[in-house]
Amino acid sequence: MLEDIAAVVPAYNAGRHIEGVIRGLLRHVPARNVVVVDDGSGDDTASVAASTGAAVLRHPVNRGKGAALRTGFGAALAMPGISAIVMLDADGQHDPDEVPRFAEAFAAGAGELVIGDRMQVTGSMPRLRVFTNRFTSAVISLIAKQRVPDTQNGYRLAGCALLRRVELASERYEIESELIVKASRAGARIASIPVSTIYGSERSAIHPARDTLRFFSLVFRSFFW
Repeated sequence: MLEDIAAVVPAYNAGRHIEGVIRGLLRHVPARNVVVVDDGSGDDTASVAASTGAAVLRHPVNRGKGAALRTGFGAALAMPGISAIVMLDADGQHDPDEVPRFAEAFAAGAGELVIGDRMQVTGSMPRLRVFTNRFTSAVISLIAKQRVPDTQNGYRLAGCALLRRVELASERYEIESELIVKASRAGARIASIPVSTIYGSERSAIHPARDTLRFFSLVFRSFFW
């Protein structure tokens, strides 16, 4: 059991999947270290998550993944004895049994930020997502001055010391790029490890046009950080 690892799970209308995600986490992380942030869901996400013994925080309205992660980070960083925080999505696309591999890479000193990499095997990934992931990863890697093969992967682990010295502001999906750039500029080494991704019938919450604009807005703002 990884006693010094906390898990933050941002969740929006994830009632169908959240129990399985948390039960998987509980094989590796104590329930007291699991924080679910219900980001204004209209279903039973909060009650299902609470039934597992995880801590549940709620946003009264949907604010976005970035806001949910920042809320979760605040709670996890206040826990005693925690050295790192793992983040994974609530839709079941991330395998909780891979959490120990993130913890091992962090403990071995591979990086203060460890990011999952889906790009080594892309056969099950939609072609448009392969293209956009490779493009955005190339751009963010250039800005961060470190190669990160899958910058948009939400499955990642960050050291508590790193999260305490970077100030995150993004409300939505662009937080994933913001964390990489700010971590690099704070002197952190960034590591990547191969992970599997489980694609189901759920629809992505990413809005292609709107979130692409947010991505380029973040790229522009990054030159002034």
